[in-house]
Amino acid sequence: MTKEKEIYHQAGSCTAESRFQHKWHYNLRYLIVGILFGIVFVKAEIISWFRIQEMFRLQSFHMYGVIGSAIVTGMISVWLIKRFKIKTVEGEPVFIASKKFSKGQIYGGLIFGFGWAVTGACPGPLFAQIGTGSFAVIVTLLSAVSGTWVYGYFRGKLPH
Repeated sequence: MTKEKEIYHQAGSCTAESRFQHKWHYNLRYLIVGILFGIVFVKAEIISWFRIQEMFRLQSFHMYGVIGSAIVTGMISVWLIKRFKIKTVEGEPVFIASKKFSKGQIYGGLIFGFGWAVTGACPGPLFAQIGTGSFAVIVTLLSAVSGTWVYGYFRGKLPH
């Protein structure tokens, strides 16, 4: 194991945890990027309940095109990061941990997909939907937070 990987394994459960401490206003850049990301979601109709229902009913290619292009972009990005050993803005090495397949991923994916189909929202666009005035989505947000808490509580007893 390289020294960099060893450092990340000693950090605990989060392999991407930064060692740098910043003042609170340093996070404003993430707020700005998040707002811009939300605007793109709204303009591209990615947060539209109707678009999501069209996707699950196999009536439209719109969402599949968006998701597919995101997957291709992610694959190219990870390849570039690994190929050129790209570092973070702070100069830290990027370490992408290997993951092995488990049947728990199938169960989690089914639960996630079912929740997405029923509510018309996945975790990414929740805040953009609330920002556009769809305040009923707050119930979905609270459910997502509750589900995350329940998973964390029972994580040791679940199949991994």
